[in-house]
Amino acid sequence: MTKLALSDEILMSVEKPSRYIGHEVNMVEKDINSVDIRFAMCFPDVYEIGMSYLGIQILYDMFNRREDTYCERVYSPWPDLDRIMREKNIPLFTLETQSPVKNFDFLGITLQYEMCYTNILQVIELSGFPIFAAERSKGDPIVIGGGPCVFNPEPVADFFDIFYIGEGEVSYDELFSLYKEYKNSDMTREEFLRKASQIKGIYVPSMYDVSYKEDGTVEAITPKYSDVPAKIKKVVVTDFNSVPYPMKPVIPYLRATQDRVVLEVMRGCIRGCRFCQAGMIYRPTRQKDVELLKKYADTMLKNTGYEEVSLASLSTSDYLSLKELLDYLMDEMDKKHINVSLPSLRIDAFSLEVMKKVQDIKKVSLTFAPEAGSQRLRDVINKGITEENIINGSRDAFKGGWNKVKLYFMLGLPTETDEDAEGIALLSERISEEYFETVPKEERVGSLQITASASYFVPKPFTPFQWAPMLPRDEYVRRARHVKDTFNQQLNKKRLKFAYHDQDISVLEAVFARGDRRLSKVIYDAYRDGAIFDAWTEFFDMERYCRAFAENGIDYKFYTERERGLDEVFPWDHLDAGVSKQFLMKEWQAAKEGRVTSNCRDKCQGCGAAVFGSGVCFGK
Repeated sequence: MTKLALSDEILMSVEKPSRYIGHEVNMVEKDINSVDIRFAMCFPDVYEIGMSYLGIQILYDMFNRREDTYCERVYSPWPDLDRIMREKNIPLFTLETQSPVKNFDFLGITLQYEMCYTNILQVIELSGFPIFAAERSKGDPIVIGGGPCVFNPEPVADFFDIFYIGEGEVSYDELFSLYKEYKNSDMTREEFLRKASQIKGIYVPSMYDVSYKEDGTVEAITPKYSDVPAKIKKVVVTDFNSVPYPMKPVIPYLRATQDRVVLEVMRGCIRGCRFCQAGMIYRPTRQKDVELLKKYADTMLKNTGYEEVSLASLSTSDYLSLKELLDYLMDEMDKKHINVSLPSLRIDAFSLEVMKKVQDIKKVSLTFAPEAGSQRLRDVINKGITEENIINGSRDAFKGGWNKVKLYFMLGLPTETDEDAEGIALLSERISEEYFETVPKEERVGSLQITASASYFVPKPFTPFQWAPMLPRDEYVRRARHVKDTFNQQLNKKRLKFAYHDQDISVLEAVFARGDRRLSKVIYDAYRDGAIFDAWTEFFDMERYCRAFAENGIDYKFYTERERGLDEVFPWDHLDAGVSKQFLMKEWQAAKEGRVTSNCRDKCQGCGAAVFGSGVCFGK
């Protein structure tokens, strides 16, 4: 057994020591002397959060299938261990071999959420090599970032050597081949990065100069060399059935957020909600063959011992073979006492039929996402559902025996008025009324509970709302309280619950979502001031960031409250997510006019994703 990096004394002094010891079921073990590339795969959050991320499981499995590569895992140490590691000069280590991260060839970091940015600095600093990419030498790991936030990685560009734009199954073989050449030659780090920038989907921020106008907006993003591409196009898996998938996922010691077998049934989404970045950047929609998914489920259950299967995608009810897959799973899983769980579904008859299939095995509350309280605003955001759909769906759900409903909304959407916001409470009340009208008193089991929660709208790159302003911070608070007051005025208020998010976290998320390279210093200064685990409300302190903004002469409202002009150069305009700026402009105008755009299966809207040659664009 590998000697642990932490002593028993340290492990017994920290919360949940099993976060740091490795040796889980299905952990990959290799001889480190028999491989050419050592890759430390990092999710910059605590172990049980990172272990729930499917993307890392996929890459971990894919890399470790290579004989020349050993991929190991590392997560952010919780603050209690962070303090001890700094006091005792213990370098950050991987779980598999308990080796210092600084000894690895690559440190791959998933950029899943903007509020994890200071944890990136924690991971690099505890690893023991320079935080800023410009200060690293050939002996230091190549720091590479992937995940949804790389579609605007500029706020953390100074900390990364490379960003991988797109799906990880495509370009790593070519990158690894180049790295082995670099490692075994006198090629400089600069020369390696320059050559790497010519690989599809690879963005090397140090190969580009950014200039700014007097008003603070970006003037131009220019390659430093003629052989560096002016635009980096994302890479996409065109044959979704042929890519590797982890048949033996690592099973965490602790209960993780996703503590079950996960089947990825589909990538992309046909719907085109105008606020949703994932629905744009993961285009085109591609489906996994249902027979393949059946085999995956059987194999993974045998290899893990899990007692639950979850179906993963952006819109599972749009998977065309969902009924066949569920029929199979229900038949097989019922024999084995296995649960089947589904994510949030659309409010329609088909989705409710789907839920009825799983309710006998695992009765759960229904979760729907109307997103907006009024029909006018649902049309603005192109949600694609009507109030009639919502009420009819709720009625069918109540007839089916459900009496617990969760509703997800957003506050501060473009063009939102107080009347739209009040609609959150009014819609929740109308759903409660539908329950009492639908279910006779003698047939009611338990009490009705409708829980509505509201997050704050955060405009994201590569969405039609990337031009939209956010509301002022205090206005978010006022609207949330106004909605809360409206809930308290409803007849069935005792059956209704309303919760809303922290506005400061949303504001800062928005700053980083559409920010530029000037924010790297802000993030660094906030980190030096103690910012860490900002995604956790118990650790987040906006004052640290206010001080950092002030020290760097930056008004954060420049990134949040300002509506962008259609001719503005965005910090991410040198990246190509596959949806054209012209299409997004057209959708922004449609939003302002309250016009609905049909989904990809009903009619192609010419977004640009057809260039990848696969998926729904070609009827697949």
